Amino acid sequence: MHKGRLEAFSDGVIAIIITIMVLEIKVPHGSSFTALQPVLPVFLSYILSFIYIGIYWNNHHHMLSSTSKVSGGVLWANLHLLFWLSLTPFASGWMGENSFAPATLAIYGFVLLMSAIAYFILQRLIIAQDGPESILAHAIGKDTKGKLSPVLYCLGIGTSFWNVWIAGGFYVLVALMWLVPDTRIERTLSKTHNGSL
Repeated sequence: MHKGRLEAFSDGVIAIIITIMVLEIKVPHGSSFTALQPVLPVFLSYILSFIYIGIYWNNHHHMLSSTSKVSGGVLWANLHLLFWLSLTPFASGWMGENSFAPATLAIYGFVLLMSAIAYFILQRLIIAQDGPESILAHAIGKDTKGKLSPVLYCLGIGTSFWNVWIAGGFYVLVALMWLVPDTRIERTLSKTHNGSL
């Protein structure tokens, strides 16, 4: 199957996820800056979640640009990823509405962890489909960031009941790690087109 339909569907789901998240931010009653204070935790959780969804959208686009077709397994793995990403508005909203309470931070971290695992599974299936010498296999290499991220999520989940600031710090750290554009696939694609791979 050609990947175009998969990309279009994924883009649509991600757009809906972002729309749901922004609709969770309620307009405050009152016209002063102090009226914004109660919605500040919701807004902060929205910012972090928007960054995460943006990172996934960006990396998903680059990953799919490395292949020309998708198998049935890749389709299901992609749905698996979208399932966990679609829980982000719930986890983000619950965390923001409850001012980053320990249980809400743990659930948020769990959704991030499962999204990372789902992304890894999708990546592995694309490599299995295209072969060990594929563009994606060459591009990800040792995948240090991909292996470190779940560890940091687990640390965030584990520390959420001990210190919410440290737990949140782990989640922000992973986002900052991935916020720097990941150019591995672009570089590998460029080398392939130039015949140097």
